[in-house]
Amino acid sequence: MPLILIVEDNDLNRNMLSQRLKRAGFDTIVANDGNQAVEMAVSSAPDVILMDMNLPVMDGWEATKKITTQQSTQKIPVIGLSAHAMSKHREKALAAGCTDYETKPVNFQRLLEKIQPLI
Repeated sequence: MPLILIVEDNDLNRNMLSQRLKRAGFDTIVANDGNQAVEMAVSSAPDVILMDMNLPVMDGWEATKKITTQQSTQKIPVIGLSAHAMSKHREKALAAGCTDYETKPVNFQRLLEKIQPLI
């Protein structure tokens, strides 16, 4: 089963995504902040990373830059997640190295449509 790293500091959002992705046939692992995300991307080599952009310790923009510039993790697709729906936030996430961007609250069907071609 494909492995998805969920990087989310909100327990409710993290648990909801994890449960729904498991029901859709994915394995999931979780990180609570950007620093953990970088470490887990290296140690677990997930197929896709769902990255909240507003995180403690290290934000999602910085974590994405680190993940997408390290040789061992640079090919892992990162989908940025944020409550910010303005186009400038999407552009900032893409500039940081995100493959795609999804606003919160997450439309799960649309998120699945973004994940499928990346696996």
